[in-house]
Amino acid sequence: MRLGLMIVLALPLPVLAIPVAERFGSSPSPVLDRTVLTMGTQLRLHLEGGGDLGQASEGALAETARIEAACSTWNPASAWSRLNAAEGRAVPLAPEWLELLAQVQAWQRRTEGAFDPVLMALLQAWGTRQGGRTPSAAVLAEARRASGSALLVLDPSSGSARLAHPGAGVEEGGFLKGYALDAMRKVAGVASGWLDFGGQVLAWGRALRVDIADPLDRRLPRCSLLLKGASLSCSGTSERGRHLLDPRSGQPCAAWGSTAVVASDALSADVLSTALYVLGPEAGLVWAERQGVAAAFLLNDGEVRMTRSFRSLQPTLLTRESR
Repeated sequence: MRLGLMIVLALPLPVLAIPVAERFGSSPSPVLDRTVLTMGTQLRLHLEGGGDLGQASEGALAETARIEAACSTWNPASAWSRLNAAEGRAVPLAPEWLELLAQVQAWQRRTEGAFDPVLMALLQAWGTRQGGRTPSAAVLAEARRASGSALLVLDPSSGSARLAHPGAGVEEGGFLKGYALDAMRKVAGVASGWLDFGGQVLAWGRALRVDIADPLDRRLPRCSLLLKGASLSCSGTSERGRHLLDPRSGQPCAAWGSTAVVASDALSADVLSTALYVLGPEAGLVWAERQGVAAAFLLNDGEVRMTRSFRSLQPTLLTRESR
């Protein structure tokens, strides 16, 4: 996901998205298309329906700016940057951000540690935001002590949060864009549309055909499906190498391919695509099947493994030989 779908900056692979009508003969609605840069990546908006679509798009963009200003750790003035810099002291946070942190903390437990929002120390040790480096054993050990969602202490009664290790920090790359997608859809308030945020897509109303990229060549589609009232998120290492970290070991994940997850909300899809990549195509498939997650594992050797829920979406596979 960008530099993003975390378990440390997981980069969602781009999906090629082409809107298609659900039924033939329907009258075309007013349409607005926009492409902007925000949160360090490209956002494409496609809105349909009555009302003022321009105002709807402006509202959606303002919502993204609001979320980025409060939560982006690339911005030293954000609330979450202040939390990371507080060296263990409590920092006031708005109820919305306390609730979001509680949600992603719960995902750490649900994914058995494959997803974790408190990974800034490991990111810094591996130099993920600076082009990459290999830390010494001592540096890595200290970074691991400063990582893990158990260090995040939330206190809704006082409206504050703190990190129980002075070197710990929240890293939002694996979930904030998903959260922003859900928020943008709600604020836009139109009957139909889709949002493509750095490769993660959220579609509602009319169905949208999306192509999932081949893990070895992101310019080529490997799988196609219809998306409606759901979000598709993909994670892999094809663009930036072994940049995804396993929170359980602190080590980079193997470059085995990519994952694709379809969920009813974008936050869940964002989290799960990275968590399942960290778990890998064997353990990840077992976990996703047990949890009823619509997930596909696209291996570098061309194999595609899918859960029953993903198969129920009736995806079309494209062989490498046929393209």
